[in-house]
Amino acid sequence: MIDIAWGQFTPWTSLAGGMLIGLAAALLHAGAGRIAGIAGIVGAAWQLLRKGSVAHEGARWAFIAGLLVAPWAWQLVAPLPSLGQNTSTPALLIAAGLLVGVGVRLGSGCTSGHGVCGLSRGSRRSLANVLAFMGAGFVTVAAMRALLG
Repeated sequence: MIDIAWGQFTPWTSLAGGMLIGLAAALLHAGAGRIAGIAGIVGAAWQLLRKGSVAHEGARWAFIAGLLVAPWAWQLVAPLPSLGQNTSTPALLIAAGLLVGVGVRLGSGCTSGHGVCGLSRGSRRSLANVLAFMGAGFVTVAAMRALLG
């Protein structure tokens, strides 16, 4: 049985956030001709930093800066949600993060790139990736609930 915390459900802020993500993705694509996949943007920025050639990538750095500044800007409007972790094992969190990184590399992009930008462009590869990671998420949640109660 699924237990939904309806008191935590925020449809209007969720809708506003989704619209802002869509607007940012559309502006980046229209203005710079780039896809707003976070893994690709951050990965390419990291490569540019390592090569020492970051001067001509203003749109990429502006997008990353927006991601970093957004929580502080949000605090001007409303409180940030509380953060917590459901594990006491840092090694489990590190392993989970590494597995996400492996999945991003294997899938040629992250959830934002495939789910927001790829699907909106009608990419079949993105559809396959979204179905795979959503399906894997559903199976993982079901398995964890069955095993852990």
